[in-house]
Amino acid sequence: MKKHLFFCLFFIIPFASGFAQNWDWGGPMDPLQEKFSVLHYQLELEILPESKSIQGKNTIQFQSSEKLDTLRLNLIDEYKVDKVLMNGEEVEFTHHDDILDIIPIDCTCDQVEVYYGGKTPIAQNPPWTGGFTWELDRFDNHWMGLSSQGEGAKIFMPALDHPSSEPKNGVDLFFTVDKPYFVASNGRLIEKKETEDQVTYHWATDYSINNYDVNFTLGVFHEAKMDFESISGEIIPMHVYVLQEDQAKALALLEVLKVSTETQEKYLGPFPFPKDKIAVVETPYLGMEHQTINAYGNNFQFVPMGQVQYDWLLHHELGHEWFGNKMSVGDWADMWIHEGFTAFADWLFYEAHGGSEAYFTQAASVLRTIPNEKPVVSPPNSTEEEAYHGEIYSKGAAVIHGLRGILGDEVFFPMLKAFIMDDRFTYQNQVTTNDFIEFVQSYTGQDQSGYLNYYLKTTDLPEVKVSKKGKAGYVVSLKGIDFIMPVEVETSNGLEKINLGSKPTFVSSTTPIKVDPRGWLMLKEK
Repeated sequence: MKKHLFFCLFFIIPFASGFAQNWDWGGPMDPLQEKFSVLHYQLELEILPESKSIQGKNTIQFQSSEKLDTLRLNLIDEYKVDKVLMNGEEVEFTHHDDILDIIPIDCTCDQVEVYYGGKTPIAQNPPWTGGFTWELDRFDNHWMGLSSQGEGAKIFMPALDHPSSEPKNGVDLFFTVDKPYFVASNGRLIEKKETEDQVTYHWATDYSINNYDVNFTLGVFHEAKMDFESISGEIIPMHVYVLQEDQAKALALLEVLKVSTETQEKYLGPFPFPKDKIAVVETPYLGMEHQTINAYGNNFQFVPMGQVQYDWLLHHELGHEWFGNKMSVGDWADMWIHEGFTAFADWLFYEAHGGSEAYFTQAASVLRTIPNEKPVVSPPNSTEEEAYHGEIYSKGAAVIHGLRGILGDEVFFPMLKAFIMDDRFTYQNQVTTNDFIEFVQSYTGQDQSGYLNYYLKTTDLPEVKVSKKGKAGYVVSLKGIDFIMPVEVETSNGLEKINLGSKPTFVSSTTPIKVDPRGWLMLKEK
């Protein structure tokens, strides 16, 4: 099995970011944008593959506690804004430096319509350096994918483009294309309207949604579908959309998606968007989490694990439906919550289908790759570019893995489900690292803030020191920490869990001991 494939991608990230245009997002919230919040987007676009362009409008419903002198949105300068309407009247606006400033008319308006269009920005190295990817399939049909995690929604629609801003009431998405093209998008397909030459697809979701999760993929697709029975008892539509040339692989992909969903539900609880669907669409780039329509471009590279087939890319992006989509952060400083928990859930697939040995082998292979160069948690008000690096995946997962070892499965797994099911941190309510640290303490009754702050917010590792103490045992310490960790130690009596810290602790054993033999923790051996 290609155990290192996913983590090899990390070494692409710094190189890829060198091609990025200056479309980063996040950071401190613009003071003008702090004055209002978005309730709903209604995006209506015609997609024009021949010219690689889009044309249409976005209707933004918003609320504000005060009268706005300026309604500030984000939209890249590559698009031309034709007009802006409020209450049916054209209003003044300026558009430069990727900022669209709208001067509201004297009304109690709670929505604005922005008409715009133009050639789309082309992705340089999707999904790391995103944009639109335009290709032709083997039958010379157009095939378009959109990726925007690093750039935000402003590369395809006017929006309040900050990670803390999610439309509370979801989105309605209308896409008009020439026949025979299909557009796969978020939520559920409400309606399909046809004319002689064109078709308009209306997709919608009532769930809140990240800006970069709003997504659409164009192509001539073959669809395979089934009804998935969630552990909640709900029946959820499950779809895969693949190119016509890959239709023979659609049922196998559907089965892989089914097994992955069952596995995620086992550890994380019911699928978070039962009113919509579970789906993947084949894309001309590797992949990305997009709420209820994950991008899949891994070329059907399934590998056997136990009695099932595994696709690391599909499983990882699916895991984001829980961490990243249902539970999201408002400050990219905490981006590890999206990626670290999801990467840890990838390891759990190994355990579910390959057994504990496969799980620990996978964990050990990842821990060996962690350079400990950057803290997992970035400074407050970080941009996406500042916060995004390989260790939010690998070390983020390792921190959760270590917490499992400290707490034990009987406490850890119920806690994990309780965290992702907590209304205070899910859907329109966002989460921080400190929320998680406090949740662990309140749920378990144990203060693990020392462990979590140390490993998430520093690049230090404890140094293990072991020395013989007479004939009866050994003295063990973990230099460099100011807290106590329960650590597994292999002794002549078997595997014991012993509280260790910077002060020497006597461990009784008539044979040489081994600290953390199963590899729960990131430790530095002397």
